[in-house]
Amino acid sequence: MRLSYGRMFADKLDGQHGISRPRLADLVQRFPAVLAEVEGRRQQGEYGFYGLGDQGEVVRGIRKFADGVGQAYDHVLVLGIGGSALGMKTLLSALKPPAWNELSDEAREYFPRITILENVDPASIAAALQRIDPRRVFVNVISKSGGTAETAAQYLVVRAWLDQALGPDAAVRHLAFTTDPTKGPLRELATREGIAALAVPPEVGGRFSVLTPVGLLPAALIGIDIERLIQGARRALDEATRPELTKNPAGLYSALLWAADAWLGARVHVMMPYTDRLRDFAAWFVQLWAESLGKRSDRRGQPIFSGPTPLPAVGATDQHSQVQLFMEGPFDKVVTMVRVDEMEDVRIPHRGGLPEELAYLQGHTLGELLNAEQEATAAALSRMGRMNATIELPRLDAEVIGELIMFMQLATGFAGVWYGVNPFDQPGVELGKRLTFAAMGRPGFSREGSITLDPSLPGDLVGS
Repeated sequence: MRLSYGRMFADKLDGQHGISRPRLADLVQRFPAVLAEVEGRRQQGEYGFYGLGDQGEVVRGIRKFADGVGQAYDHVLVLGIGGSALGMKTLLSALKPPAWNELSDEAREYFPRITILENVDPASIAAALQRIDPRRVFVNVISKSGGTAETAAQYLVVRAWLDQALGPDAAVRHLAFTTDPTKGPLRELATREGIAALAVPPEVGGRFSVLTPVGLLPAALIGIDIERLIQGARRALDEATRPELTKNPAGLYSALLWAADAWLGARVHVMMPYTDRLRDFAAWFVQLWAESLGKRSDRRGQPIFSGPTPLPAVGATDQHSQVQLFMEGPFDKVVTMVRVDEMEDVRIPHRGGLPEELAYLQGHTLGELLNAEQEATAAALSRMGRMNATIELPRLDAEVIGELIMFMQLATGFAGVWYGVNPFDQPGVELGKRLTFAAMGRPGFSREGSITLDPSLPGDLVGS
């Protein structure tokens, strides 16, 4: 993959907006200290995802399971939320054909269908359990802590469904937990009931965990080449050690987005892939960037209320909706486009008697049109003085996606240093979790107080 970043600078835009190119030297000068801080924090136990490029034993164990016992099932049901689901959705949509579950067994090469339940909406869960055969399903319950309320609720509903259909003794053979290696409710249940369990490395946070068993197990079960995923991740890790900023793609990307925010007030960071197959990647990026960098305090505890706002978009679809805002709205955005050079393509056929407004499309391909639209949108944004960059992917395969995912995780880790925050905690999320536990009566959380309706005045309410 390559990062094209020239259009972040004023001399490639309208001359009035964008980063002044001489200021790149400021970032270059600061980068050795950023790199040193990352390395120092790695030595202290942070940045655990750096170790995911070396997982030979884990990958071999998952591959053995997927090629053996995993072949007994024709549907994989993943229960999780946030980082326990978004990463796998990214792998599925990027690396498997669209509408995977609708394909025939032969078209899927007899790999299982997959359903990822990432919410506790009763309509979604009830519908899934109505269409899945419990006799042929493998259920992967994913929670690093083992106590995530939403995942626990999903599990209890699905477990009752399995018990009723199969009996409790048989149900455990359809289950595997992916959780902390030594502690937590799921680990306790796994030990007590003899349920298979995989370990999430304790040093890897949930939103950084797609390249751990969190994503690798379900990916392997549906035929994704997890060895090549890790191979691609290693390439991104190798590049992230380069001391020169302009030769370190993840370091440079993080530096430019931070500078656009800190120096120019461009606090909205748009991720806009030009393929439907990376739509879920944009959603995964949103969680990674928002939860890692949106903090009210820096590492010293000083209030800063920092953090860019990530926004997902998809080209060319959002050229007909959000791009109007990107072009003529406030100068508070950076747009990152992702383009794929090689993809399965469809030729636009010839048809007689077409008006010239349609005839020009004949003989071209949809891929040509999509890439032309990406190039045109990048050029138009530049003319309007809007900062943008492009991540260029040669193709969509496991190795490239592994590199892309690790690149973005590395950029997030570097950005934590630029912003001066801890990119691995999420105190704002934890408060909501504690209040939820209190509202649902979990022991030990009553001190959080009860949740009440908004105490609006009568004039602040509307509707029947």
